[in-house]
Amino acid sequence: MRYTMVSVLVVIMMVAAAPTYSHCGDRWRGEVGIEVVSESGSAFLNIPHQDFWKGGTDVQKKYLEARKGENYAIVIRNMTPERIGVVIAVDGRNIISGRKSNLGNNEDMYLVAGYENARYDGWRTDKETVHRFYFTDVADSYAMRTFGDSTAMGVIAVAVYREKEQFRPLYESRRQEGKPAAPSAEGAARGKAGAAQDEAAGTGFGDAQYSPTIRVAFEPERDPVQKILLKYEWREVLCRKGILDCRQEAKNRLWDEGEYAPYPPGYPGN
Repeated sequence: MRYTMVSVLVVIMMVAAAPTYSHCGDRWRGEVGIEVVSESGSAFLNIPHQDFWKGGTDVQKKYLEARKGENYAIVIRNMTPERIGVVIAVDGRNIISGRKSNLGNNEDMYLVAGYENARYDGWRTDKETVHRFYFTDVADSYAMRTFGDSTAMGVIAVAVYREKEQFRPLYESRRQEGKPAAPSAEGAARGKAGAAQDEAAGTGFGDAQYSPTIRVAFEPERDPVQKILLKYEWREVLCRKGILDCRQEAKNRLWDEGEYAPYPPGYPGN
């Protein structure tokens, strides 16, 4: 990757002047949490589904209730003493580059310092701008409109990477490469072709928002220590699948009765 090569070359040239750090022991302490929050900061409802280990990676799967038309943000909570790299993909696309994501360690990622939280509000189009995430139909989603890609629709995915044992932090302004392609007429047509997925939810490309960044040298380990996958669905879909219990509560004979006594059948004037 171009950015990775730039960072590595700068690290090599600055070896003598840069301080050296190491892991806080070999054991991974604490964990990394994720919340999807509304514009007001309240968390969207999520329901645990599966939690298992795959190799050395803790994989967590959850369902999330999406609310159509609402902006949302992804909040990462680093409850460990180490800084971490996080690859974040929405609907299968990396939120920094827009490229198809496999959550690999060679992808663009954000860094979160130890014991800190970070909030990501949208698709990054340059070093100072993101376009807001919002819940929408598949045909209107950024992944479908721009790339015709529905292969990972309705999934917010985060892969958490530790840093290799020796690292030297360096900073440089993140240079702007090509922006992700803007939604096109051709892309919109592809979106209509996917309209059969009427019940599925997707993420749109919303209004621009100021969001400055810097480039930080970071060499991730080969495999993530944690993966968090959120499958977001409309409430009615979660109800139909039985993920949420949406049955109406049965009336209580004593609690729900009316306030006044009824007239008997056939009573005059009734």
